[in-house]
Amino acid sequence: MRVQAGALGALGVAAVVAAGLAVPAAAEPTARPDDRSTLRVATFNASLNRAAEGQLAADLATGADPQARAVAEIIRLTAPDVVLLNEFDHDPTGQALRDFREKYLQASSVAGGAGPVEYPYAYTGLDETRPGDAEAGDTGLGGTAAEDAAPPTVPFNTGVPSGHDLDNDGVVGTPGTPEGASDGLGFGAFPGQYGMVVLSRYPIDTDRVRTFQNFLWRDMPGALLPDDQATPAAADWYAPEELDVLPLSSKSHWDVPVQVGNTTVHVLAAHPTPPSFDGPEDRNGRRNHDEIRFWADYVSGGRTDDYIYDDEGRTGGLTPGARFVVTGDYNADPLDGDSVPGAIDQLLDHRRVRDPRPTSGGAIEAAATQRGLNVAHRGDPARDTADFDDTAPGNLRVDYVLPSKNLQVRGAGVFWPMADEPGSELTGQFPSPSSDHRLVWVDVRVPGLR
Repeated sequence: MRVQAGALGALGVAAVVAAGLAVPAAAEPTARPDDRSTLRVATFNASLNRAAEGQLAADLATGADPQARAVAEIIRLTAPDVVLLNEFDHDPTGQALRDFREKYLQASSVAGGAGPVEYPYAYTGLDETRPGDAEAGDTGLGGTAAEDAAPPTVPFNTGVPSGHDLDNDGVVGTPGTPEGASDGLGFGAFPGQYGMVVLSRYPIDTDRVRTFQNFLWRDMPGALLPDDQATPAAADWYAPEELDVLPLSSKSHWDVPVQVGNTTVHVLAAHPTPPSFDGPEDRNGRRNHDEIRFWADYVSGGRTDDYIYDDEGRTGGLTPGARFVVTGDYNADPLDGDSVPGAIDQLLDHRRVRDPRPTSGGAIEAAATQRGLNVAHRGDPARDTADFDDTAPGNLRVDYVLPSKNLQVRGAGVFWPMADEPGSELTGQFPSPSSDHRLVWVDVRVPGLR
């Protein structure tokens, strides 16, 4: 049964259940198939971002940050084999990630019923890092602390100054100011804010990782470049010299090959910009659409991906027949919210992509009790993955784990317990003690994994 627009708010939780909607049991998100050939892949916008550079590292260093403990407990309860964390502020020393793994994910002292989880492999955009690799004075990212005194190039576009007035407010913003955040190559108060990291129980083939941080938006054929409606010219919001430096990706796009037994699974990770915080030109909505389109073209094969080049200059997309999982917070709901119509459908309806359509009982309950804009939503509330402000945009499905069709899906879910179920203290109501997003997981069968 699908809840129709406007009907949910009047039903209430009990009526929703009585109406026949499937409400997953609390234990289901942690249940794993009794099959060693199954790989659990998850995505989680953990909201581990801070207003100032270095603040996340300082918070995590204590080992007692309450938000990080809640985020870690959710990961421990769901125990994915591979997980993409969005909005994990970049730390060029690698210490923030080491502390999160050692003091939160692996620590036996973290409150809650889930046991420690270990991820021997990680990709941060710079290098693969392993716990225990860093000896005294070693950053864990290659070279010693002295050799790395000058921070390496930040592997994200957020907070990187563009040198241009990208929001057309008449001012080239100073880095570290609100104006500077809007004029960055990607929105951010400092370089690497809202970064991401891939954690894995299986080896990451770093020699074959492809990143697309520097791919220029203008180089996408038919790009939805925004238009300055005050001029007669088309698609002219950005001046030619601005398009010479403006990347498509607001953070970065990563193809991270994970070696799972005898099989390579490509984790395609990204976090497109929210389709809001702009004007009638819809520059963010259009960029969001094209950031999503990039992966759709990348996995299409044929000549569709001929225009693509990575940060090493290699061209083309994914090899036909390759196994992949698209992961991330894509800031686009199929039916509701502010995204360009059809933006996420470029992936959901793709001939090589499978949509497992994960659900949760907590999402149904939240939409029914919070009401607000949720009442008018057209989408099925069971599939929501984010608990946003109920005045705008309401709860939405924006977080995705989408396997290729040559990977068999064994199960899928969203960690969003109902209020009377174990784990609900980790998600809560808006604002959440962990994140306004929910962890989404999918179990797939991987050939050759034993």
